[in-house]
Amino acid sequence: MGVGGPAEASAIEAYGVGVKYRRGWALQDCSFRLPAGRICGLVGPNGAGKTTLMGIAANLLQPTNGTLKVFGEAPESSEARRRTAFLAQEKPLFRRFTVAETLRMGRELNPAWDQRAAENIVRAGNVPMEAKIGTLSGGQRTRVAFALAFGKRPDLLMLDEPMSDLDPLVRHELMSTLMAEAAEHGTTVLMSSHMLSELESVCDFLLVISSGGLRMAGDVGELRSAHLLLHGFESGEGNSQWQGHAHGVPAELAGHTVVECRTSGREVTALIRPEGPVTGRWQAHTPNLEELLLSYLRCPDAPPLITSEAHVPGRAYGSDGSRTVAA
Repeated sequence: MGVGGPAEASAIEAYGVGVKYRRGWALQDCSFRLPAGRICGLVGPNGAGKTTLMGIAANLLQPTNGTLKVFGEAPESSEARRRTAFLAQEKPLFRRFTVAETLRMGRELNPAWDQRAAENIVRAGNVPMEAKIGTLSGGQRTRVAFALAFGKRPDLLMLDEPMSDLDPLVRHELMSTLMAEAAEHGTTVLMSSHMLSELESVCDFLLVISSGGLRMAGDVGELRSAHLLLHGFESGEGNSQWQGHAHGVPAELAGHTVVECRTSGREVTALIRPEGPVTGRWQAHTPNLEELLLSYLRCPDAPPLITSEAHVPGRAYGSDGSRTVAA
């Protein structure tokens, strides 16, 4: 894969970003670009570094190594802060403020504030404007936090597990609002979520982080089409359909990049990145997003895949998507 400069603007570019705490590295050598205008799912197990990455982009944390740019500017710049909104999982709000006072604060602090959009989100949930934040339910506070984020009219909206405390109906409503607002205004959305099926219906770009490193990044369609999910059966009577591979992988898959290979009874399931025709009696199909993500999350040591669209200028990548040398 080449390392030419991107043809479209980047919302985020990370160059070798690393963050180290006392307990160890939260992120290491993380390099990618998120093109502007995309809806990006940020996926990984707890403690993988998702919140850390968002914190750097939101100017809440400083990287130990590397640099990160937001629309070409440092996160601490006034331009980046003006164009960015971050909704943390804790949703910090002033409990003694009323809802109306909270929205007024948003209006006073943000020059591009959209009062109508913010009020519409609040009123859609029948949240009283005169109610104090501390008296609201968790779901109602989430709605007010969403109103603050949308009212700012950011070019980059980062959401860290924003809807974990909402019932399915409200989740669906707010997700629909998010998609409509993003489509109308060209907003780039970076959303962390453990609801993999939910991401499938809304995201067109993906970042997967595991063990502090970037495992997969790129356009969802391109990532899916780069893989095959195979199903097969051993023949029984001690005579396997395949000759066993040293690492539990059938020998006929040795020429392909095997992300995961699992055996359940006589059934064998493998997710691969094919390097040519697949031989043998396999049933093959393109994995859906949930199948793809689960395999990479179960196998954090699988070779990474960073598509050309997710490459950052000045970084060279190996054929398997891993970064090799600085260009």
